[in-house]
Amino acid sequence: MPTYEYECGVCCFRFERKQSFDEEPVAICPECQGKARRVIHSIPVIFKGSGFYVTDSRKGKNPEEHKESLKSKEPEKGKKEPGSKKKEGKEVAS
Repeated sequence: MPTYEYECGVCCFRFERKQSFDEEPVAICPECQGKARRVIHSIPVIFKGSGFYVTDSRKGKNPEEHKESLKSKEPEKGKKEPGSKKKEGKEVAS
């Protein structure tokens, strides 16, 4: 059963209740009988497995190999890109 935290809007008293999912939320503060509301907290996120760290995506241990692999992915400057048109000596992308 999950534990929910509540806070009173009148006296700011915080309290917890173990309730099942289908139970109605507590609406009354046990201290002053004022209106209580459920407090929503962010949940922690835990990344397990590979692929979440910078070191997981590196190809080689040598920085020179990494630089060369990046250079091979860059387009050559002399080649014309597909979908571009030459107009008056200049390339214009369409």
